[in-house]
Amino acid sequence: MFYIGREKTKNCLTRYKDHMEKNHTKRPYAMELSATLLAMVLIIALMYFTQSVLLPLLFSILISISLYPLARLFDRLHLGKAFSSILAVIVAIAIISGLFWFIVHESIIIGKDASSITDKVLSVLERGQEWISSQFGIEKTEVMEKVREQGNKSLENMAGTLTSTFGSIGNLLASAILVPLFSFFLLYYRDFFREFFFKAFKSTPQHKVNEVLNKIYEVVQSYLVGLITVMGIVAVLNTVGLMAMGIDYAWFFGSLASLLMLLPYIGIAIGSILPALFALATKDSAWYALGVVAWFQVVQFLEGNIITPNIVGSKVSINPLMAIIGILLGGMLFGLAGLILALPFIATLKVIFDASPGMQAFGFLIGEPEKLHLKKNSTQELLMKWGIVRTPKNKKKIEMDVKVTTDEQGNQPKEEVVYKEIHEAEENPYEDLKNINEEKKDKPTKDKPDQE
Repeated sequence: MFYIGREKTKNCLTRYKDHMEKNHTKRPYAMELSATLLAMVLIIALMYFTQSVLLPLLFSILISISLYPLARLFDRLHLGKAFSSILAVIVAIAIISGLFWFIVHESIIIGKDASSITDKVLSVLERGQEWISSQFGIEKTEVMEKVREQGNKSLENMAGTLTSTFGSIGNLLASAILVPLFSFFLLYYRDFFREFFFKAFKSTPQHKVNEVLNKIYEVVQSYLVGLITVMGIVAVLNTVGLMAMGIDYAWFFGSLASLLMLLPYIGIAIGSILPALFALATKDSAWYALGVVAWFQVVQFLEGNIITPNIVGSKVSINPLMAIIGILLGGMLFGLAGLILALPFIATLKVIFDASPGMQAFGFLIGEPEKLHLKKNSTQELLMKWGIVRTPKNKKKIEMDVKVTTDEQGNQPKEEVVYKEIHEAEENPYEDLKNINEEKKDKPTKDKPDQE
């Protein structure tokens, strides 16, 4: 008996100790959320101060993810992992160099006709000055002074933007060397980095870590491949529209505008400015310039509502509000590079937030709304979903009582149906019909009102 009592006491002490340890280690949700947000702020600050190294690394990660299928293809040809990674990077360098050569070559060709284009631009400016003078009574000298003043301000702002974006020529050359180098090592050491994440998150089930890594790769890969495909389609549409209007160098302007799609939401609109000015300078009517702007806006509408949703699909599900906020913050922190990196970075954050129990609400906030949130009566359904408003106890809309009587002369059955229809628009849709049914059962059948 003494032994049994001692065992019970020991078990009680063990349970009490476990309970105290659990309560001691468990922290309030507000404290965990504050710690997570503080860590995010510190990470962003560290990214800002180390952007000279971090930006080439982030671009290298995107390039290595896009080149991974090509490196795997070379691996299947038994070329070796190192040679396959080098060959994939060389292919990327060749493609980027080809695009750069195309832009420079076409710019040189357009520059050969600079004298005639300049004369037409000056004539357009002369007509514009005459129209302003006739309409507003402003002399030509005042107009030119205003134009020069605004032009100098624009050049100063452009110089500041270019300086903040690309830095010095030395930094640009360093990035041109670091990006291919980083891309090679990321492809060559890809399994090594995967095991690093397994070791870094030992407390998390390894299959979950593997799923998150695969999901990040799938999201970023879908975004990059979809972006390249959409850029090709937009380049063709832009070129076809410019050719139909008779604009020279249509392929150059159409391709250049599609490359500016690296700047989400505003790339095509910015890309329409240069061909519109060129049309204004080379054509006799200003309607050509308006036609160029209008066509590019039509292409942007098709890209945003038809082309991109069907190609990229729902794999990169970011609602437009969060995307715009992320793009603005990225441009504020890292300039032009931040505008390009914003969407894949937000998509990666969403995958991480969805996998973390404490941050799933923020992953939900970044994602696209469901159909439930966009319906006409979405507020009522949302309150029912979370138990704030009671759901109707009776889900049937019609209550029916079937009564069968037999004719004594013809011996033919006769059916009478008594029903009550319940509309959703009633003031009190939560009527408990169960009590009504019980009351009807207690009453005699002859007391029932017959309604046909």
